[in-house]
Amino acid sequence: MAKKSVIPDEVIINKIYLIRSQKVMLDSDLAELYGVETKTFNQSVKRNMNRFPKDFMFQLTESEYENLRSQIVTSSWGGRRYAPRVFTEQGVAMLSSVLKSERAIEVNIFIVRVFTKLREMLLTNKDILLKLELLERQVLSNSDDIKLIFTALRELIQEPKQPRRRIGFRPDD
Repeated sequence: MAKKSVIPDEVIINKIYLIRSQKVMLDSDLAELYGVETKTFNQSVKRNMNRFPKDFMFQLTESEYENLRSQIVTSSWGGRRYAPRVFTEQGVAMLSSVLKSERAIEVNIFIVRVFTKLREMLLTNKDILLKLELLERQVLSNSDDIKLIFTALRELIQEPKQPRRRIGFRPDD
């Protein structure tokens, strides 16, 4: 039987961003989940850079970082010297070979499971969309009402085009 996550799936899902058409997690969010400082986390990654090719991990550009900061709550004091590193699902999986603590291993397993659930949900949506298209072709009527229904159903299962807005208090509001 699978062990119950100490971190709710929603917490992990809210830390996954779509950047460069890839689902990624920030180094600072991963460090927080693993219970270590971002600096310590990045030092471990830096010592093992050969394990993280560009499709596993990459550093954000300044414009990507600015765009991301406008979407998430950031502190008005302090800050980072460098743009954050982000990790794809494969990069998160590779972290398990770099970070050896029990908490890191446990959290890593939960994160990989959430990525897997997200991928399964996307595949399910694609299956539904394919079935809808097949059904639409089979419908012989040219009724505008039926076309409207199919259009609405397609919009419901498409990924949102705009990044979702974070919920909660934001000092700049």
